[in-house]
Amino acid sequence: MLLVESLLLKALAIPLLARIGWFDFTTQKISNRDLLLLLCLGAGGLLLLSLQSGSWWDIGLSALAGLVLFLALFPFWLLRKMGAGDVKLIAIVPLLIGGSGLTVFSLLLMALAVATALIVKNPLLLPQSAFRVYVQHLDQRGVVPFGVPISVAAICTIALQIYWSFVLATSSGILGQLN
Repeated sequence: MLLVESLLLKALAIPLLARIGWFDFTTQKISNRDLLLLLCLGAGGLLLLSLQSGSWWDIGLSALAGLVLFLALFPFWLLRKMGAGDVKLIAIVPLLIGGSGLTVFSLLLMALAVATALIVKNPLLLPQSAFRVYVQHLDQRGVVPFGVPISVAAICTIALQIYWSFVLATSSGILGQLN
């Protein structure tokens, strides 16, 4: 049952991540309140999984990954190349997705970050004129809403984790035992 509660906490994080991405896109700000709630959801989900498995390895790996990401990206915030909310968000995501999702998250983030940078630097690639004007405005200000690709990569990773947990549960007969 702890797996179900852990997946529920991850599912609750999806709309919060969407909210963070949207507000970062529209205002270039990420609320500390949203980040704290995301941290609580992630830590709670990891704690439930660790209690179920009896191993604390995933929590340790996730905390270490979050710390390394924070320390690696903090200088970029000091140089004003990245926002403080983006640095905090990317440090929290490993606690949300767990150590097993770090590879998928990293690959998705890399692809989405490149796509975001290309769109901001080349807004003429976009079809709609109002959206194109907004992206040109972002380019003139020299900002890239990096919270958007972080949020989308985290949402996709969580969705894959929930999907694979459901597939594993149905193939092993666990769902039939719960009914």
